[in-house]
Amino acid sequence: MKKDSKRDMNRRKFLKILGGGTLASTVALVGCDSKSQISGGNIHIGNVPTDKMTYRTEPKTGDKISLLGYGCMRWPRRSKTNASAEEDEIDQEAVNELVDYAIAHGINYFDTSPVYCKGMSEQATGIALSRYPRDKYFIATKMSNQSCRSREDSLTMYYNSFKELKVDYFDYYLVHSVGTFDVFKERYLDNGILDFMQKEREAGRIRNLGWSFHGQKEFFDYMMNEAGVKWDFVQIQMNYFDWETVLGRTNVSAKYLYDELTKRNIPAIIMEPLLGGRLANPNFKAQAMMRRADPDSSYASWAFRFTGSQPNVLTVLSGMTYMEHLQDNLLSFSPLQPLTDLDNKLLQHVTQTMLEFQNINCTGCQYCMPCPYGLDIPGLFAHYNQCLNEGNFPDNTKDENYREARRAFLIGFDRSVPKLRQANHCVGCKICMSKCPQYIRIPDEMVKIDKFVEQLKVNG
Repeated sequence: MKKDSKRDMNRRKFLKILGGGTLASTVALVGCDSKSQISGGNIHIGNVPTDKMTYRTEPKTGDKISLLGYGCMRWPRRSKTNASAEEDEIDQEAVNELVDYAIAHGINYFDTSPVYCKGMSEQATGIALSRYPRDKYFIATKMSNQSCRSREDSLTMYYNSFKELKVDYFDYYLVHSVGTFDVFKERYLDNGILDFMQKEREAGRIRNLGWSFHGQKEFFDYMMNEAGVKWDFVQIQMNYFDWETVLGRTNVSAKYLYDELTKRNIPAIIMEPLLGGRLANPNFKAQAMMRRADPDSSYASWAFRFTGSQPNVLTVLSGMTYMEHLQDNLLSFSPLQPLTDLDNKLLQHVTQTMLEFQNINCTGCQYCMPCPYGLDIPGLFAHYNQCLNEGNFPDNTKDENYREARRAFLIGFDRSVPKLRQANHCVGCKICMSKCPQYIRIPDEMVKIDKFVEQLKVNG
């Protein structure tokens, strides 16, 4: 009897959280700064413990890996001294400070690449980590030979990573960002680089060999069943939105990828747990649900707890540019509080609201950049998505808030993206499409954004 009463009470609480369809009809109008998508929404920082980090055990080596891993793709930047405003460099002092705090609070996994931060990430990461004993951290880097595919160039990249990271072995090494057989064949088979990496693993210079997946189900199945390699781990994009959602040209859910790895006892390393920042600052309907359920947790923490609750996840990567993001994320894993069944049901409803809002599915990875015609592709998409999520999307001229929303969108648009880098300068060359791991039809989205902006100007 008591169990039934408790179940009914939980169900009533859950329905209250969903709001019964009664959400506020208006929201605050802001300038829609695209940077806020990366920085996240309601960051909650409390007392971050130094001894509560959750760890997972890598089955082959027995390594104890922090469940929160540091993605080194978005290190803080600063303008160069006596240089133009367009040039900047990594702020090494800030990187050192972030790494010191991360290690002091239990993070021991750091993921980088020769191409991150315009080729500067490995060096900055190596400088920061080399101040610690080698057994204090695990380093992951990649064969990122997307634009230098010859054997000679690939080997040069491999050996340079040792130099930049100041190490004599890699804990985790990845075949980077593959999704089609033709590209995989050219980058790793025809030049013998995959065979080389397996020999390096035998020699101990690579302790764990894996790959990061951006593609379709057929290629994933090939890598699992026919590539002829015993993979030690696989890096996949996984979050509560992608768990069962399949969009665009992708044809595989994160749940399928995770389940296939679990069947084979291959650890999953998670990238994009926040979907490029979108889950750190979701749409206003989703925010209302989450605040009702747990007003003391950040939106990002819901996403981190979702991925961390899956037992075959070895570590969850987050690119933390600012100290407050690092602190907030640490709270999600120090220790991890696994999601309940009600929590997971709530996130299913959050996902449905995100599908209703029809965001552009960009994660801000920058792989499409630089655009040969100067467009700020991620910046354009971020501004569009952010204004949509915050309810500042002027799509109905009869709405009483239309004029304010129109003004906020256009002013924020010009502030976020310089005029010469806006959507109307896209020529439809499609060079960016082949680089996009999300398979976004970027020129089509540019046409949509340009038409929308022009229509706003006409309706002034």
